[in-house]
Amino acid sequence: MLISTALVAICCATLAQTVTQGASQHGWRGPQNNGLYPDTGLLDTWPEEGPALVFEVEDAGKGYSSAQVVGDRIYLTGLNDQEDQEILSCYTLDGKKLYETPYGRPWRGSYPETRTTATFSDGRVYVISGMGEVVCMNAEDGAIVWKVDGGEKYGRKTGNWGTSECPLVYDDKVVYTPCGDQTTIVALNKLTGEEVWKSRGLGDKSGYVSPILIEYKGKRQIVGSTALNAFGVNPDTGEIEWTFDNWGPKFYGNSSRWDNIAPNSALYRDGKIFFCHGYDINGFQLQLADDLKSVSLTWRTEVLDTHHGGYVLVGDYIYGSNWINNNAGNWCCLDWNTGEVKYETAWEGKGKGSIIAADGKLICYDERRGTVGLVKATPEKFDVVSEFRITKGSGPYWAHPALADGVLYLRHAGAFYAYKIK
Repeated sequence: MLISTALVAICCATLAQTVTQGASQHGWRGPQNNGLYPDTGLLDTWPEEGPALVFEVEDAGKGYSSAQVVGDRIYLTGLNDQEDQEILSCYTLDGKKLYETPYGRPWRGSYPETRTTATFSDGRVYVISGMGEVVCMNAEDGAIVWKVDGGEKYGRKTGNWGTSECPLVYDDKVVYTPCGDQTTIVALNKLTGEEVWKSRGLGDKSGYVSPILIEYKGKRQIVGSTALNAFGVNPDTGEIEWTFDNWGPKFYGNSSRWDNIAPNSALYRDGKIFFCHGYDINGFQLQLADDLKSVSLTWRTEVLDTHHGGYVLVGDYIYGSNWINNNAGNWCCLDWNTGEVKYETAWEGKGKGSIIAADGKLICYDERRGTVGLVKATPEKFDVVSEFRITKGSGPYWAHPALADGVLYLRHAGAFYAYKIK
């Protein structure tokens, strides 16, 4: 068992460090945008009251976004006190706020809290507001370098919850997915905000998905999703190279009921792509063609339909929670190669939530009660080793955890915590 755990840890760390060439290592859900973090030597158990608290602040502003840690600074988005502006806050590693910059307008419909997790690249921080404004700020002092109202410029079409996207930054480009009739996805110059390319429009509404950059057979591709289509885009030209809309019998042909809720970035490994969405749409794995111009379906699952908590691939197994209803879900493990269900288990007294992984361990964050669980990354069972609760803040616990240098970062609305787990 010790040998097995060590191998899982090595595999997890290796995958997290395999960054696609040209992509920022400081983006959504870790260096590879997949929820895997390279930290090792993490605690095998936590004290009953929780790990050692590094800091706790309550001035982050309401938000569902995650912390971005770069060097000795932490970047976090939220709402200002009046809740009429999204702000970028910069903290030291001990929780002291260095500056706060208003940068854009929040979504004014239901759940207006800030969604975008900042992406850092070459001394600049990039965000996308709930109204589709793409903004570049100087990381040192928060000064706005450039700002493009992408929602207005590109005629965005969104679902019921506005724009919920974290910027993909690679080479000299920053990507935004407005969708609609004019275009589906655009690339702006990361230094100036000038348009580099824009794809054709699919006439579709946007999902709530942050695209990822993948590499296969020596070629790169952007993989993302609208409300109705998964897609692959040439990162140099903006050409949409493939689309996939056969998401399953409970979705296909019934878009009036099920569109607008695609909430999860894809998982990718070795030419295979996994997506899943909540509300019984379920999940599917696709195989990329060698020329990256098409995809074929390899398997479907009716068990794992993650709502918006993400999922992780550790070794040959996918871990995440599924959707039973908006208040409940079980925690699942599936075989990456076959889709076989290894377990589907309720977390006693909790529900579904978000997940990250490091060092052969899963960190799960229950979205209703704020329980944080340390779980063994094993396909045998959902084995919760330790747990504690986040009690401050308000609303659902939708912000994904983040991890850097052995410190776990958690947020609940304006409450922001850091815990030493190494």
